[in-house]
Amino acid sequence: MNIYVGSLHFKMNEAELREIFEEYGEVASAKIIIDKYSGKSKGFGFVEMPNEAEAKKAIEELNGAEVQGRNIIVNESIERSDRRSNFRGGDSDRRGGGNRRDNYR
Repeated sequence: MNIYVGSLHFKMNEAELREIFEEYGEVASAKIIIDKYSGKSKGFGFVEMPNEAEAKKAIEELNGAEVQGRNIIVNESIERSDRRSNFRGGDSDRRGGGNRRDNYR
């Protein structure tokens, strides 16, 4: 199971993140997202745990827990493609259909 971990201390490293989750079971990977321009942590990351029961226990017990002075957010990660499937953006519905270019002619 892929787990989202937010509100991380900006100085936390991936080894520390992995260590926190290893208390609940096997961790396949731990990744902290880094800003490509500044090279600094964005304050969130992802942990992959192969055992679903262990992952759910980690989510339940770590969500809201204080880690390095911050209350972290921990929940099941939603794949990007799943998250975007319900998106209803764009202007076509409000302007009678067609693509945007047609609406400005």
